[in-house]
Amino acid sequence: MSITESESNYNNLEQMSIRELLEGIHNEDYNVLSAVKTVIPKIEKLVSEIVPRIKKGGRLFYIGAGTSGRLGILDASEIPPTYGVGYDLVIGIIAGGDQAIRKAIEHAEDDENLAWERLKEFEINQWDTVVGIAASGNTPYVIGAVKTARKNGILTACITNNRNTDLAKNADIPIEAITGPEFVTGSTRMKSGTAQKLILNMISTTLMIRLGRVKGNKMVNMQLSNNKLINRGTKMIMQELGYSESKAKRLLLLHGSVQKVLDIMQ
Repeated sequence: MSITESESNYNNLEQMSIRELLEGIHNEDYNVLSAVKTVIPKIEKLVSEIVPRIKKGGRLFYIGAGTSGRLGILDASEIPPTYGVGYDLVIGIIAGGDQAIRKAIEHAEDDENLAWERLKEFEINQWDTVVGIAASGNTPYVIGAVKTARKNGILTACITNNRNTDLAKNADIPIEAITGPEFVTGSTRMKSGTAQKLILNMISTTLMIRLGRVKGNKMVNMQLSNNKLINRGTKMIMQELGYSESKAKRLLLLHGSVQKVLDIMQ
């Protein structure tokens, strides 16, 4: 039996108090960080391979179903506003299409050919990277995308929470974060999903830093989509250039990003 489907370490959950349930979940979550730490070398290898591909015009695709697909879309959707890149650089694809983000689509993950057909709509090429995400490591939709991409000379990786899965066997760089049985048996939205979210954070954040989208520790290329971010950008310019608040804000709104102001004024 797969680790993610194995019996919970806890039983008779319905008889526990709220405090006991919360502490049990919290105790299990400690396993997530150690599981992620063990796969840092694989994450390092993946990011090292992605960076030169992106610089040559490549893109990063996340492929998943259910929770895994939603997490991929979440990570991809946050990259443009945070780092000021286009929405076509990191792309999340979920089995069942965008409607599956909010509502489960029956059997959407069971077709091994659908994801590759979707990737072909993006004219996927040798400079792109495909990362399949599946807690079980046995989702046909995800396996099909990774397997076919690899056959076509495209860099592939996977994030899974089981060992020696079909998904891992078909990926160039398998990332296997073994978080153990879930608190509620088989509920991979919990520890497995948390590990996936952490790994996706690490991949995309490190990638953006290596691509020059961060200065010091600041998001100098963030989109100015609300007053909070305008104020944040204004403070960055004040700190970097010693300008008054009014001058920093005027320049920020004129040029559209902290990075552009710094490039012009330094």
